Amino acid sequence: MTVTTTAPVWQWRPDFVVDLAAALRPLRRGRGDPSQRQVGPVHWRASTTPDGAASVAVAVRADGSVRAQAWGPGADWALHQLPALLGADDDPRDFTSHHDRVAAARHRLPHLRLGATGVVWDVLLAAVLEQKVTCAEAFRSWRELVWRFGTAAPGPAPEGLRVPPTPEAVLAVPDWEWHRAGVDLQRRRTLLAAASVAHRLPHAVELGGRAGRDWLRLLPGVGEWTAAEVAQRAWGDPDAVSFGDFHLATIVGWALAGQPVDDDRMAQLLAPYAPQRHRAVCYLLASGAPRPRFGPRLSPRNFRSC
Repeated sequence: MTVTTTAPVWQWRPDFVVDLAAALRPLRRGRGDPSQRQVGPVHWRASTTPDGAASVAVAVRADGSVRAQAWGPGADWALHQLPALLGADDDPRDFTSHHDRVAAARHRLPHLRLGATGVVWDVLLAAVLEQKVTCAEAFRSWRELVWRFGTAAPGPAPEGLRVPPTPEAVLAVPDWEWHRAGVDLQRRRTLLAAASVAHRLPHAVELGGRAGRDWLRLLPGVGEWTAAEVAQRAWGDPDAVSFGDFHLATIVGWALAGQPVDDDRMAQLLAPYAPQRHRAVCYLLASGAPRPRFGPRLSPRNFRSC
């Protein structure tokens, strides 16, 4: 890791193998995500924190140690959270495989761990944008909002690295800019409602688990799918399954039952894995669980022409 800066170098030697790309992949919103960038072996990430904006440059050395540097008002907070982000607070040892395909995936991916950002806002913003639209639509909306209403990442970050917009910035977005970003009225209202109570969102992380997800669902427009998507990333919830996802039940069904299933049947298939159902899903998804490449697809909607 060779980043020229006056920021001190933070070093950590974990007692497990860190797969940096895999740890950060769930937080990346498409290839053009302005909040993440990889330059050689160094992974850059810009985010909001309770102390303000932060950018972090992190790399794993040949000896397995992790080196990082951070800048911005939230630099210290981001470095303190980095081990949890890379899976230090996750413990997969008690997981038991109940299907051959899950067992095989776990064997191939022994270092898979669930990370935790420790912050709800960034992942909630992204999750709401992904409600009931295609990934392409959601990723475009994310890019538009981060580019236009986020801020430049602090420190010697790569050109174009941006911190996602804060709740205050989201509350100030004019109506026509939401339209320009392809965000419909329902998702806009959900984001505005969440931004207006942003100071209370850390309570979900404090609760964690099912209690944290239930608390998030008290927010207008936040249902089971959105709460699970946030829980998976904000506090590394190993049991938060994204029920209501357009594709997930089909993927799990083909992997575990050899046929497409609905959410109720997926819940039955995953029941033996409680309280680590999401971990079982992660093994299937990370191993590239096969499914036939046909079936209904969501069609992108052009909100700009509405």
